Formats: sequence, structure tokens, C-alpha cells
Amino acid sequence: MSVPTAVAARTVCAPLPVLGRDVTVPLVTGGEVTYAALDYAASAPALQRVWDDVAAYAPYYGSVHRGAGYLSQLSTDLFENARGTVAEFLDCRPDDQLVFTRSTTDSLNLLARALPAGCQVFVFETEHHAALLPWKDARVTCLDAPRTPRQAVETLERALADRDPHGPALVCVTGASNVTGELWPVRELAAAAHAHGARIVLDAAQLAPHHPVSVRELDVDWVAFSGHKLYAPFGSGVLAGRADWLVAADPYLAGGGASRKVSRREDGGVDVEWHESAARHEAGSPNVIGAYAVASACKALTEAGFDGLVVREEYLIAKVRAGLAEVPQVRVLSLFGDDAPRVGVISFVVEGWNSSHFAAALSAEYGIGVRDGLFCAHPLVRTLLGGDARSQGECGAPEAAPGEKSLNAIRVSFGAGTPDEHVERFVNAVRELVTEGARWQYRTQDGRCVPAV
Repeated sequence: MSVPTAVAARTVCAPLPVLGRDVTVPLVTGGEVTYAALDYAASAPALQRVWDDVAAYAPYYGSVHRGAGYLSQLSTDLFENARGTVAEFLDCRPDDQLVFTRSTTDSLNLLARALPAGCQVFVFETEHHAALLPWKDARVTCLDAPRTPRQAVETLERALADRDPHGPALVCVTGASNVTGELWPVRELAAAAHAHGARIVLDAAQLAPHHPVSVRELDVDWVAFSGHKLYAPFGSGVLAGRADWLVAADPYLAGGGASRKVSRREDGGVDVEWHESAARHEAGSPNVIGAYAVASACKALTEAGFDGLVVREEYLIAKVRAGLAEVPQVRVLSLFGDDAPRVGVISFVVEGWNSSHFAAALSAEYGIGVRDGLFCAHPLVRTLLGGDARSQGECGAPEAAPGEKSLNAIRVSFGAGTPDEHVERFVNAVRELVTEGARWQYRTQDGRCVPAV
């Protein structure tokens, strides 16, 4: 299987400059090698542009919103301008609110706290735990994993048709799977939700770094994503969308910044008037640098042009998939099939290997960083693996129950900063490990597979 001609023939842009591209790491077999960071789906490296922007601002850092000094006013302007930049990046509607949070997980937990009473939530078992778990105070309907995009829409339509039509409802769905990288039919799912009187929130953690996300074109009610996956690893996230549920809900955190007016009552209690803007859910001193970093990344990706970034990523995806297809012992995990459009996230298992052992060998012997395990999407990975019993290899999987050590996989992920050499080294390393075996002995330590000393 070779790289498709249509992809190879197109002009592929150079990778965007990222931090860490020249970092060297030691090999257990001796010597050093430039580190190949292929775990973008967990945390992407910072764009050099983001780092430079943050470094330029850092000396001017000051308190936000309530300071009279020059640095405080500058920081306030920067923080609020960042909000506008991210809203523009997401193509938000004029009356949408954009709240800065800590991460996608934080964003979806915030929205879960804002659900109206009696709200029913519909979520596929294929979701990341950040989207699967926050809805504990709502009536949750967990939908089976679909095997085609059309089946996903039909499954949701059937579930929504059976719900109470008079109560509020919310659909939560990913834009791109953090396990298979496959793109989900977000626009069609949004149409199905709205046709049945439900709202929809898009988990764009894996989509936003790879493809443009338009709230208006996708017709979603909210979108959530994390800065650390968008080349801005400074602990910031975003929840953007409809204001009404957010304004009607109690503040996510109670404290300064969320409150507009606080007064004592004669009975000794306290009366509070809360903000109705995004500040309602941003209590405390905000993460100004994190918000600014997210805005910087949004600008950098927009200026680089998603058209070119997508072409480059499709080229890398084709190279990796072609290389893995040449190794019969490798099975790539997929819900929608080989032809499904996807981002640069690919999970697989290797016959005769425990995935933890394989990932450890890639790191220790080749300087390649990938992820192994269940990727905080346990129901999906277990569904994709089907409970198959496979050889355990020399190391057990992290967090595996007895008899379930084979139920883990390897994930390689990449993006705008990945050079060709990294994916080529990865493909060659997979082939060499499968055909020749590891050159080192490994053991399990604290639930991880590590080189034996």
C-alpha cells in the first residue's frame, strides 16, 4: 500500500515551527536521537509563535479587570481581545458567550452544571471520558457505537424520537475521535438534534487543531476545546455558545469576578448579584497567559491556512497508514472503515505484542513518543478490540484488570508541527520491532512497561 497519488502529488507545506523540535533523548541501546513527538492527541507541543507571543507579553503581566495601573489595563485588554479572537476563530454567533476554562473536561463539566432541571443527555459510548462522564446529575442515555456515519445519525434520531418531547435535551458528540481519528457527521447530528427539540455540544478537542470549526456552519449550540491540544499548552480551555443556559445557571465557581454586587443582609446573610456575561463562570483571577496563548494559536493556524495544513496532514496520514498496512501483524482500529476521513490520530494493535511493551520499545530504542492504553475512552477501545485475547508480551498494560491485559492499544498522533522524518522513523521502527523483536529486555514497574536495568 503506497501513499495515494492524489495526496502525494499535491504541494505539501512545511511543518509549522514548534518547541522541542531539536530536543535529543537518550536511547537505552546507547547514544542519542532527536525526539519524535507523536502524541499530539494527548498534548501538542507549543507553536514557536505562541511561545514568542507569551514571552513578549510576560513582562507586562498584571491583574485583570479591576486594576487601575497601566499593566492591569493592558492585561485586561489583552484578555478580552483574546476572547474576541477565539470567538472569531470559532465563527461564533453575535450573541454567543465564550468562557475561558481550564480544558475541554472543565468546559463540559461547566455546561453540565448549567443544564436545566430535568434535562436528558444523549451521548455515544465512543466519547472521551471528558464528554462521557460529566452528566451525572442528568438523565443520561448512552448510545451504542455506530459503524457508519449514517448509522450514527439514525441511532441518534431513534433515541431522540423516544424521549419526552416537552423536556430539555442535550446531545454531546465529538468532532474527531481521540482513538481512531475519524471525523463524525457533526452537521447532520446537529440537524437531527434540533429537529427533535434538543441542543448539541461539540467536543472539538481533537477537531480544532486539525480542521476549521465554525459554530454557525455546523449549527452546534456549544463547542468546547483545550488549548494544550491546539499548540498552546498553558492550562486554558474554551466553552463557547448559547448564553441562555449559562446565564440562568448558578456560577460554576462562586467568588470574585463572578459577582457584580455583594451586600450584607440584616439577618447576617449575604445577598449576591452575579454577572450575566462570561465573567459569571470565570471566578477568581483568570489564566491570562493561557487565554492569550489560545488566541495566539488561533491566529497562527488561521494565518498558516487550514487548507494547506489539511493537505499536509492527509499526506502524513497516508504515509503512516500505508506503512502500517505493509506489516500484516498490525491491525488499525476503526469504526467507519478505511475510507473514512480522519485527522492525524491512528490507534492499532500488534499481534504477539502487548501494546505497553511495544510503546516502551518505541521510546527506549527509537526515541519515539506515542501513547498506549485505553486513551480515556475505555468503552470505545474495548468495543473496537472486542475482548480478543492476544499474547501478553513481556509487560502488562497500565491500569489493566486480571485477564484483561491485552485490552489496550497503541496510538500515534501528529499534526501541524510534525516533520516527515518523524513519521518515517515511526513506520520503520514498527516494521523492525515486528520482524526483529526488541533489542532490550523490559519489565513492569508501577503499572508501566520500562526497560530492565
